[in-house]
Amino acid sequence: MEKTTPLYAWHEAHGGKIVPFAGYLLPVQYEQGVIAEHEAVRNRVGLFDVSHMGEFVVSGENALDNLQRIATNDFSKMPVGRVRYTLMCNDNGGVIDDLVVCKMDNKGRFLLVVNAANREKDAAWIRSHLEGSVQFEDISDSLAQIALQGPLSEQILARLSDPASIPSAYYTLVENGAAGGVPCIVSRTGYTGEKGFELYCVPNDAIALWEKLLDAGKNDGLIPCGLGSRDTLRLEAAMPLYGHEMTSDITPFEAGLSFAVKMDKPDFIGKRRLAGRETPARIRAGLKVIGRGIARGGEDVFADGVVIGKTTSGSFAPHLKECVAMALVQRTYAAPGQKVEIDVRGRKVEAVVAGLPFYKR
Repeated sequence: MEKTTPLYAWHEAHGGKIVPFAGYLLPVQYEQGVIAEHEAVRNRVGLFDVSHMGEFVVSGENALDNLQRIATNDFSKMPVGRVRYTLMCNDNGGVIDDLVVCKMDNKGRFLLVVNAANREKDAAWIRSHLEGSVQFEDISDSLAQIALQGPLSEQILARLSDPASIPSAYYTLVENGAAGGVPCIVSRTGYTGEKGFELYCVPNDAIALWEKLLDAGKNDGLIPCGLGSRDTLRLEAAMPLYGHEMTSDITPFEAGLSFAVKMDKPDFIGKRRLAGRETPARIRAGLKVIGRGIARGGEDVFADGVVIGKTTSGSFAPHLKECVAMALVQRTYAAPGQKVEIDVRGRKVEAVVAGLPFYKR
């Protein structure tokens, strides 16, 4: 049985089209539709309920040592209030999940934000690999998460928060912030390719925070947005999605995420299998569709009459007004300008390899 977020009743009452996703019932769109929501975020601002995401706390004397071993990035010199993107790999170097790690204090307390669909799997993996004096807590059900995304996001948040509550740099956070009098963690992060913030509050405050944000942004065109536009926005910005661009059989190097893998660390799970594989035979590439058709995930990509890879995600890109896809393809065919074909439901459609991201603000 699917769970609901603290904002579920609000979504239902305000025209949200509810669908099951990652074990939750969430709005895929509102009455204005995916394209309008997408363009609101690109040009103005939009509001997302992302309370389905998982949150863990890892703390204690050996918390840092454990994170250094479990995750691929380096947290050894990370300042308090910094957020860092990372991956967890299995012993074979495949990706278990991608996540962000937030350093909350100098006493060994870290907040981890993981994908909703992987919450239980990730929790079990982390617990089974902890060593020494360290505590793990899954606090997902005690937090709601709201994402305010778009070029006008900061000026809207500034109407509800004092400057001390607004993190100044990308990928930083303020733990003891507030918006409209609602206590919350304020993080300058997002999954849309735009300036934005993610706010974490207790579930009982979620509706109040949501409505205060909507009211503060009503004259700027702030609208609620659903899963549909969240996906098209992240695709335009070439942000990978677990289960598509990353799986347990895809390495970080194949996924184009080498920036989050620090091979100069003493050790981490999967490092031995990744060593020497920094230049893989297949890599993530962007494709722009030239012919008629919309590519989706899981479709064969051809060049010179042979299969060279498979799409991982694809859609019409509302802001770019063209159809795009990401794919894992043979490196020899991954140069921008390379002509390919995509098997779109049994019909070969022309496309061309393009640099990533498709869109950058």
